[in-house]
Amino acid sequence: MAHVRFTANIQRHVACPPEDVEGATLGAVLDAYFVRHPAARGYVLDDQGRVRKHMAVFIGGRQLEDRRGLADPVGPDEAVDVVQSLSGGATS
Repeated sequence: MAHVRFTANIQRHVACPPEDVEGATLGAVLDAYFVRHPAARGYVLDDQGRVRKHMAVFIGGRQLEDRRGLADPVGPDEAVDVVQSLSGGATS
């Protein structure tokens, strides 16, 4: 089972507790997770089912490659980390 985790800053906006779910691809893992936590879907995926631009996903520490089809493989016991991308800042 994959272990899906969301950062604390995302959890402030939508209920998305860590959870173990079945799935061999990122799409299957996220689908299984969203069945239990449907409010998180719209925060992570756009209306086309793609990972939103402001989100980053890591599978076993590797950054997601297929943001559209979500076909990246997820091995048994791998962590899937969903984080909010950060940008900007001041330069000195």
